[in-house]
Amino acid sequence: MAAQATKPTVGQDVAKTNANAPFPFRTIVSLILLAGNILVAAIYFHVINP
Repeated sequence: MAAQATKPTVGQDVAKTNANAPFPFRTIVSLILLAGNILVAAIYFHVINP
């Protein structure tokens, strides 16, 4: 019989593998939306006057 692969446990095995962020696209999109939200809030509160 072949050896069964074990699923890595979050916080232990995954941290040891130096894995990248799991969702880079979602992270980038969410940061862009957050920056836009902060920009709109700054305009609303007259911190930035376009």
